[in-house]
Amino acid sequence: MQIKTKAIVISSLKYQEKSLIVKCFTQSHGLKSYFVRDAFSSRKSSQKIAYFQPLTILEIEAVHKNKGTLENFKEIKIATPFQTIHSDIFKSTIVMFISEILHHSIHEEEKNEALFTFLETALHWLDNHDQMANFHLILMLEITKYLGFYPDISEMEFPFFDANEGVFTPFHGLGSLTEHETSLFKKLIALKFDNDQKIFHVIERQIVLKILIDYYTFHLDGFRKPKSLEVLSAVFS
Repeated sequence: MQIKTKAIVISSLKYQEKSLIVKCFTQSHGLKSYFVRDAFSSRKSSQKIAYFQPLTILEIEAVHKNKGTLENFKEIKIATPFQTIHSDIFKSTIVMFISEILHHSIHEEEKNEALFTFLETALHWLDNHDQMANFHLILMLEITKYLGFYPDISEMEFPFFDANEGVFTPFHGLGSLTEHETSLFKKLIALKFDNDQKIFHVIERQIVLKILIDYYTFHLDGFRKPKSLEVLSAVFS
């Protein structure tokens, strides 16, 4: 089956000496993996490889055999070139981190157009704004809406958040955040991308990030802590 769709690059892995295996989240068919033969061997190899930087948004034509094997691109072009994401150290670090989060979170080969549209919109926002210290926190929380484990905020007046159940409670249980941690988590829930980026101090931001990573771990089978976490913490310390 030949398809034409937008695709967000999640990861790329060098295969043997000259080729790549590229994992993409496509608008039309969810998660797909593609084999790129001779990505490193042609005169245009640098251009080819540039297509597959983390979270690049592509327009692709591809052949999908849908047999659980690697698919193949027919045509690739960048949908909208980013102006700052891959040249700004802060933004490129965020993108590397988020691509790992998505790599460990999206496993299904099924269409999730709402998540695709959200990610595309969020990446364009990041490309066009400089105050983005909390971007990855807001993004991680928002993604849970599309993956089915967004916190139940109907009783946010309660002082404790039970991360296992995803609810706020009046009592501190085994899976609960402390009252201080819950307070920080409530602040995050109220945040939007355009809000004051200085709402958290550095230590508070690290606490909230740990809460989110633990929350993902509770609710997603096979989720692993991103290797880029230490780099992210160093850049935003």
